[in-house]
Amino acid sequence: MSFYKNSLVICLSLFCTINADNIKVKIDENTPFVDVDVMGKPVKIKRIQDTKHRLKNSYTKTSRPCPPFCVQPFEPIKGVETYGEIELLNFLKNDVSNNSGVLVDARLPKWYQEGTIPGAINLPFSILNPVTSKEYLEQVFPLLGAKKNGDKWDFSSAQKLVIFDNGPWCQQGVRAMEHLIESGYPKEKIKYYRGGMQYWQILGFNVLNKKDK
Repeated sequence: MSFYKNSLVICLSLFCTINADNIKVKIDENTPFVDVDVMGKPVKIKRIQDTKHRLKNSYTKTSRPCPPFCVQPFEPIKGVETYGEIELLNFLKNDVSNNSGVLVDARLPKWYQEGTIPGAINLPFSILNPVTSKEYLEQVFPLLGAKKNGDKWDFSSAQKLVIFDNGPWCQQGVRAMEHLIESGYPKEKIKYYRGGMQYWQILGFNVLNKKDK
C-alpha cells in the first residue's frame, strides 16, 4: 500500500524545466539536479544558483544550550544507518518515486510548516510514542505497510523510512526512531538523515514552504 496514495497527502511544488547547461552550482560534478516523482508529480531537487547567497533564518545560529540541544552521535542508534545528502537524494529518486519508501520529517508541525525537504511528510516524534499515541499509530502504521497481528504489528511489508529533523543538534528525529523501534519497526527499514534541515539549507537545496500552499 502506497503511503502517498492515502489520506496523509502532501503538497508539492512543481519546478520549471531547467537547462542543465545553465547549472553552475551542481550537486556533484555530473549531477546538476535530481528529478523525483511523488504522487505522480515531478519534483526537481536543485541547489541555489546564487553563489553569494547566505542563509538568514535560524539555521545560521551556531550555539544552542545543551541540554537539550546537544550534538547527536553520527550513529545515535546502533543498527540504524546514517545518510548524507547523496544517499537521501538517491532515496528520493529510487524509493519515494516508486512508492517503496517514505521521507519523514519528525519535527513538530510548526517547523514543518516553515519549510521542509520536498517529498517529506510530517510524522512528529511526539505522536509516535507507542505508550501515549496508540490510537494515532493504529491509523499511521497501516499506511506505512504494517499489518496488525493480534495485539502486535507485523512490519515485514512495511516501507523503508528516512527520518530527519532540524540537524545534528536536534533530538526530534532520534526520539522518533526510538519510538518506532519500540513499536517493533525493524531497524534495517529505518535510516537517519543526520544533517537535517540545517545541512540541507546550508548546501543550498530547495525547500518546500508549507505556509505558501
